Amino acid sequence: MFGFYEFYVHPFGIGIPLLAVAIASMGAFRASLTANQIAVFVTASAVVLGAWFAVALPFSRSGVFNVPAEIGDPPYVLMFLFGGATLIWGLAWLTPLGRRITEATPLSAIAAFQIPRIMGGLFLIGWIVGDIPALFALPAGLGDILAGIAGWQASRALAKGEPNARSLLARAIFIGIADFFFAVLFGIITSPGFAHLYALDAPNIINAYPLAMFPAFFVPIFLGFHFIAISRLRQESATESKAHA
Repeated sequence: MFGFYEFYVHPFGIGIPLLAVAIASMGAFRASLTANQIAVFVTASAVVLGAWFAVALPFSRSGVFNVPAEIGDPPYVLMFLFGGATLIWGLAWLTPLGRRITEATPLSAIAAFQIPRIMGGLFLIGWIVGDIPALFALPAGLGDILAGIAGWQASRALAKGEPNARSLLARAIFIGIADFFFAVLFGIITSPGFAHLYALDAPNIINAYPLAMFPAFFVPIFLGFHFIAISRLRQESATESKAHA
């Protein structure tokens, strides 16, 4: 199955960043940026995501993303996960150019970015063939599929301007972040390391290459888009409150 996992992961390593850049490029065009500004944005985005992938890939091969053996050891995989998500949000929301692009990007497109989360269904396949313990595979795999469906429902409602669209987006964000929380928790307790409590006979391989690219690369990008969606919702709520004041 190793070859299958590798074949599955690598195309997404290209496709997910391309989708992120495409969605942001939509905002760049809507923000009426100059050709030079758009070129700078696309180049910077490609460099950041490309460099991130280029660093994460050999790290995953060398076992850097394994759960720490001792509780005091550096949790590199969590550093990549939360640090990457924060970096994406910060570049999109705290920089002048990023903020301008993000505010011009349709909220429906930002929500739609979560649709590829169904790729996490791979964990269910891993469970069926005996490579991934059920305690991790079922909540993580089903959670990713539900997050992808919720993202699609929110995106469709936002595009149509339905009255419950923002509620659906809030629900999609909750499902998506809850899925990540439980995936991280169950990943830690089913993998070799300081908190390996379950699946002792057949440990989890989520932190081994190539599946380690999920927590080290894919999850941070999806989580970063959740943070962006939260910021957009808060901004719109604040604008509405001022308008009604």
